[in-house]
Amino acid sequence: MDAAALFATGFGTGLIAGGTTCAAVQLGLLTGAVRGEARAVRPVAVFLSSKLVTHAVLGALLGLAGSAVEPGPRIRAVLLVGAAVLMVLFALDLVGFAPVRRLLRRAPKGDAAEDAHCAPPTTSSARTRRPVALGAATVLVPCALTLTAELLAVSSRSPFGGAAVMAGFVLGTAPLFGLVGVTVGRALTLLRGRLTALVAVALLGVAGWTLLSGLRLGGWLPSGGAEATAAASARFVSTDASGTQLITVYALDEGYRPAALTARAGVHTVLVLRTSNTHGHTRAFTIPGRNQDVVLPVTGDTRVDLGVPKAGRMRYVCASGHSPGEITFR
Repeated sequence: MDAAALFATGFGTGLIAGGTTCAAVQLGLLTGAVRGEARAVRPVAVFLSSKLVTHAVLGALLGLAGSAVEPGPRIRAVLLVGAAVLMVLFALDLVGFAPVRRLLRRAPKGDAAEDAHCAPPTTSSARTRRPVALGAATVLVPCALTLTAELLAVSSRSPFGGAAVMAGFVLGTAPLFGLVGVTVGRALTLLRGRLTALVAVALLGVAGWTLLSGLRLGGWLPSGGAEATAAASARFVSTDASGTQLITVYALDEGYRPAALTARAGVHTVLVLRTSNTHGHTRAFTIPGRNQDVVLPVTGDTRVDLGVPKAGRMRYVCASGHSPGEITFR
C-alpha cells in the first residue's frame, strides 16, 4: 500500500471513528492545554499541531524500524495507568486542591495562587509551551484506534508510509478534537468557581475508565465472572482433522463475540479471529498474558497459534484495554 493510500486509510479511520475514543482517553491532556485561557482556539490549534508532528515522527519510526519500536501491551498498560493519574491531578487542580496546584503550576500559596489559577499565562512563550508539551505527550497515551494506526504503520515497513498513516489519522480526528477542546475551554471560563467541579467530576470519570483499561491491558485485574458452559461454547469450538482445537472469536465493531468461552486444556489449539467489514478498535487484538498484539484485516480470518494451553483462563482485549473477553481452558 503506497503512502497516499495509507494516508487515506488513516484519515478515514480517524474521521469516522477515531475522534471519540481518542478525545476520551486524552481529555486530561486537552483540558490542561486550554485551562487558564480566555480563548481556547489558539491553544487547541497548537495542541493539535504538536500532536500531528509527534505522531508523524512516530509513524516514520514505526515504519522504519517495524515492530522493534512498537511498545508491547504491558508498556502501554503502564502508560494508560499514568494517564489516569495525570487526569486525576488535572481534576484536583481544577477544584483548587492546593498541593496539586503547586505541583502543576508552582504557584505561591494564598490569593496569589488563586489569581494564577484564574489568569492566563503572562507571556506568549508560556502560553505556547504548555499546549505544545501536552500535544506531544498524546503520543504516550494512545487510544485503541491510534494503536490500530500504529500497527498499520509498522506493517508498512516504510518511514513515508508510517508517517502518512499516522498524520492522516491525527488530521481525521482533528475536527472533533477541536470542537471538544474549544467546548472544554469555554466551559472552564464560564464555570469558574464551584461549577468547575462539574468538569472535574467528568475528568475523574474518564480517569477511572482509563485506569480500568490499563489494568485490563496489563492483565492485572483479579479473575472473576461466570464461565461459559461447554454447551454454550460448542458452536465456537471445534476440532479439525489433525486433532487441532479451533476456537473462533468474532471481532465486531462493538466488541468481541463471544466474550466468554470454555475449551479443552492440554491439546494443540489455534485461535481464529474473524472479521467482516470491521473498522473499529477491535481490529487491534491483544492477549495480555502472552504480551501479544495482533492486527486484524477489515474482513478475513486471522489464525493465532496458542500452542498447548494449560488449565486456566486466557484473557483478551482490544489493544487499549477495552472490550474484554476470556477463554477458560479446563
